[in-house]
Amino acid sequence: MGMSEQKSSATDRSARFGAYVLPGRVTDPRPALAQAVEAERLGLGTVWISERWGTKDFGVLAGAIGQVTSGIDIAAGVTHLNSRHPALLASMAMTAQALSDGRLILGVGRSVAAMWQAVGLPVPTNRSLVDSADIFRRLCRGEKVRYQGPAGDFPSLRLTDVPDQPVPPLLLAAVGPRGLELAGRHFDGVILHPFLTPEAVARSAARVREAAAAQGRAPEAVRIYATVVVASGLAPADAAAVVAGRAVSYYQIPGFGEQLAQVNGWDPEQLAVLRAHPHLVGVRGSADSVRTTAQLAEVATTLPDRWLTEASAVGTAAECHATFERYLDAGADELILHGSTPDRLASVFE
Repeated sequence: MGMSEQKSSATDRSARFGAYVLPGRVTDPRPALAQAVEAERLGLGTVWISERWGTKDFGVLAGAIGQVTSGIDIAAGVTHLNSRHPALLASMAMTAQALSDGRLILGVGRSVAAMWQAVGLPVPTNRSLVDSADIFRRLCRGEKVRYQGPAGDFPSLRLTDVPDQPVPPLLLAAVGPRGLELAGRHFDGVILHPFLTPEAVARSAARVREAAAAQGRAPEAVRIYATVVVASGLAPADAAAVVAGRAVSYYQIPGFGEQLAQVNGWDPEQLAVLRAHPHLVGVRGSADSVRTTAQLAEVATTLPDRWLTEASAVGTAAECHATFERYLDAGADELILHGSTPDRLASVFE
């Protein structure tokens, strides 16, 4: 194989990876631009944005990133179908499509009922998610929409103008069997949660594709995105903070932690030990909003080692790539690298 062929092969392989910019809480969104430029330089396929109200509005960031990059996809991981009026969501998406020349991907999630109740928005149901997805696609195609049902009451919706761009792919973030089946039946792809083992990814991918086939869809047309927390080339304490901090933030949420444990085939009784830690007693919502990474790393010492090591990529670049291969072999079409921003992934991909 010649040098140019080797380079092309490496680029094609890198395109099966994406990476988050601006992970966690931030007060300044501007570093996202340099991180996105670095992701494209490394040959990654997708820049992912985890939306949080405050300084991580997906529409604004997608528009900005679209102007400093030229080929990399720009994805929400995730926003929500019910947090914006349908016409505003479709308008934002198609404006970003026009600015980026069709590089937008819209990942959406369900979140938890308590959050929607706290902010006064309706709690999504399976039916409302499916109907909202249909309304979004129709609006993006320039159609007039009249709708009354679980997704709301919309007597007359239409975008005044739409660019000559395709409707952005709609992905659904899912963990449990019903969510996975919903993604297979009605969405263009599924975003699997961090801290699933390769074996859990394989089971999840199979369920998604079986649901797609049962719906009369081509199973391979539904893309599987597996999220993998990565910590490579870091001091042990820093690596622990990257992996353990995020693990605790997910496992400590009542109900959600149990779902992750069940999907991985782990004993959920261990979660009681985790939640009894002094740093978590009395915490409501996500722990990373009120605790430092050092405190979360301390809490993580109560978890069995396998809950961290079997569901993340740590160590040398070669060790990380061996883990990546296990996830790709499990059926993932693309890996979303989490925890390490693109500017910290050069040693892994170069």
